[in-house]
Amino acid sequence: MSNPFAAYRAQIQAAIDQYNLPDFGRATIREIVGIANKIEQLTGERYIRMEIGVPGLPPSRIGVEAEIAALNAGVAAKYPALEGMPELKQEASRFIKAFINADVKPEGCVPVVGSMQGTFAAFVTASQCDAKKDTVLFIDPGFPVQKLQLTVLGVKYESFDAYEYRGKKLGEKIAEYLEKGNIAAIIYSNPNNPAWICLTEDELRMIGELATQHDAIVIEDLAYFAMDSRKDLSRPFQAPFQPTVARYTDNYILLISGSKAFSYAGQRIGIAGISDKLFSRQYENLKARYGVGGFGNVLVNRVLYSVSAGTAHSAQYALCAMFRAANNGEFNFLAEVSEYGKRAKKMKEIFLQNGFELVYDKDLGEPLGDGFYFTVRYPTMTGSELMKELMFYGISAISLVTTGSKQEGLRVCSSFVQSEQFDDLEIRLRAFAEEHK
Repeated sequence: MSNPFAAYRAQIQAAIDQYNLPDFGRATIREIVGIANKIEQLTGERYIRMEIGVPGLPPSRIGVEAEIAALNAGVAAKYPALEGMPELKQEASRFIKAFINADVKPEGCVPVVGSMQGTFAAFVTASQCDAKKDTVLFIDPGFPVQKLQLTVLGVKYESFDAYEYRGKKLGEKIAEYLEKGNIAAIIYSNPNNPAWICLTEDELRMIGELATQHDAIVIEDLAYFAMDSRKDLSRPFQAPFQPTVARYTDNYILLISGSKAFSYAGQRIGIAGISDKLFSRQYENLKARYGVGGFGNVLVNRVLYSVSAGTAHSAQYALCAMFRAANNGEFNFLAEVSEYGKRAKKMKEIFLQNGFELVYDKDLGEPLGDGFYFTVRYPTMTGSELMKELMFYGISAISLVTTGSKQEGLRVCSSFVQSEQFDDLEIRLRAFAEEHK
């Protein structure tokens, strides 16, 4: 089958050249978005967009209607409380209990402008608690922008690829870093962006115990909350629950996003769930800097105050309504996002039929679930080469190197690829395979 973009190779190359990227494989997600947008405008042809994790489903009507009602009531004219509206804090605490089976008081459930702001605030505060602890440890692969946040802040980080370190090896590897005495925080996503591996309770227990032993703060990024399709995590206050480090340490911050699980990305709303003990803990280093030493006080009334003076008022009403409906068993949010798993399963089949291989293909010996992301490679190419070459076939994705992975390949996002594009994906990958035998 012929490549429909073959006639546009010069235009595609010109669009890429305009960005002056020394290493195309290290282009940011937003740079790839811009290049693909430009090529679509030049050619009039639609790309198969796999580079950005944009929800591909309508937002929850529960949230939309609650937000409209709040706007009609005039909340747009009022500054929100820095710590969040009481009703949302209460429902967030219930949500954590209902779906994680962890206890976080409403006080420690703080609304943030998406999990990215929650991560930023966590990085700032955690890295300033102890002058000796100035480094963040990433269990990679992970979300590339989190490292960019640390670059913006001037905070050091270290990382390792979990590909070779699962089970007992994971604990041993983390211990190597913590024993240096400079690690302020450990961060990972679960389910993982982009590998879609899921850390087990045993692995999380090791992380928690090590964090307590070495006094490090665990930042658990739950952007893809309970979206491991292999388990039914949809029933509030009933096992099984979303796995979490919160069962094994008091040094944690849970980041729960409205973007993916509730398809509410545009309103930039999420929750930072700070453990009761960490929220109230006093740090001399924070007191010397800010005049107050309480971790939660600093994160809310110094850090968040300085960057946004609160989280959008109406969006808090939306998230509160969605949490409440989920907590009451009236809204099965996971039933809606199961569509991503269906798309991923079909897309994997098309890639595998055309000579591609899965990179992260097992989860402690078990097959991965199908969900928001998966990873692929092509045997004769580096990830950077593959990423660029697929642009000439109307397919955009990001290289695994930007996620901290040491493997060669690409992150594929299933969310924005509609079912009517599956035939186009097959045609383009077949053309790619025929021309790269």
